Amino acid sequence: MTNEPKSDNTLHEGKETIRETLSTRVTHRAGVLVAGGGVAGIAAALAAARHGADVLLIEREFALGGLATLGLITYYLPLCDGRGHQVIFGIGEELLRLAIKHGAESSYPSAWLDAGADPSLREKQRFKAGYNGPLFMMESEFLLKDAGVRLLYGTQICSAQTRNGRITHIICENKSGRFAVAADVFIDATGDADIARFAGAETVRFGQGNVLAGWYYSYAADGLRLKMVGASDIPDEEKLAGDLRTYLTPERFSGLDGDELSRMTELSHRATYDAWSAVRASDPSAFPAVIPSIPQIRMTRRIAGYETPDTSDDRREWDDCVGLTGHWRHRGPVYGIPLGCLRSVSFPNLLAAGRDISVTDSMWDNTRVIPTCAVTGEAAGTAAAMFSDFSSLTGAQISELRAELGRGGVKTSIAELGL
Repeated sequence: MTNEPKSDNTLHEGKETIRETLSTRVTHRAGVLVAGGGVAGIAAALAAARHGADVLLIEREFALGGLATLGLITYYLPLCDGRGHQVIFGIGEELLRLAIKHGAESSYPSAWLDAGADPSLREKQRFKAGYNGPLFMMESEFLLKDAGVRLLYGTQICSAQTRNGRITHIICENKSGRFAVAADVFIDATGDADIARFAGAETVRFGQGNVLAGWYYSYAADGLRLKMVGASDIPDEEKLAGDLRTYLTPERFSGLDGDELSRMTELSHRATYDAWSAVRASDPSAFPAVIPSIPQIRMTRRIAGYETPDTSDDRREWDDCVGLTGHWRHRGPVYGIPLGCLRSVSFPNLLAAGRDISVTDSMWDNTRVIPTCAVTGEAAGTAAAMFSDFSSLTGAQISELRAELGRGGVKTSIAELGL
């Protein structure tokens, strides 16, 4: 059963209906269909293509990166456990290096990247970096094209078709009109589990909702700077007694309703404008340079998977581990990511990546960040290139997948770190 939000907008509650009779052309086919061009989708498409799959990536905007570029969340953090040990490798590290290759980063992890740097300094400096969003989105596109990935920009998923217990097509709309895409395997990296929802897969909603944010880049006498108006919230169970967080508005946003997202965008624009006005009162040279072109929503809806990891699973060794991650807010934890949290319990040819994977709310807050999205994307893309039915993988097949990820530099066991 799909856990769907109820709209507060009375337009959605009317009884008037129209009848549509549609005959939709199948215009595209792929071995692996990746929906969503954020960091998880980039990593998934890249991994699948590098393993020989015919890959089509569909993105509703006209640029890659999602929140990491269009949403102005331009901090790639972190690839380590906070105690001097790198835990994320493979495409997760490759994309960080890609993001800062031109020297346009706002911070540079010298202890991790400079030859001859003292390794002991890594305990003091986490393996993270700020970066230039436009350069990252363009370099990511070039990387995918070089790998043979087909891209379809400006395309919104609006339905899905299933047959004999498998997803067969997704229905899309763009400037060309309405059309269908057929694929063998579908990777849901939309951030909102849209494929899962349209196919009727079991999903889980982030009940707490998202707080308002209005991050923007400002240009002033001190140069171009990211101004954080509002902040991303953390799950309630992660908050400590006496938590003093303040928010722009008490209103929460599910991120799953069109009217609500429009209202959130309007409120975000007002908050950004008011914040800039306050700065300009003391600095007349300050002006907004860039505002986000998508809502700064973090957690909305995810799949129901075979496994649902939690932050209490620190140092747990999963038999089907396909990657590792640390914790972006805490030093010390190391988590294994099981393939089971990428596998939908509803459809054997559906995988999730990024914000769509099956995790508890507290873990969701951790796995939604950029490098961990790359880890789950690489795992999903590699698996999708190797198999087309994830409901009954044998132990030998899972071992084969883990070995293939290992050949790409990914650590699939905490023991490999030698901690």
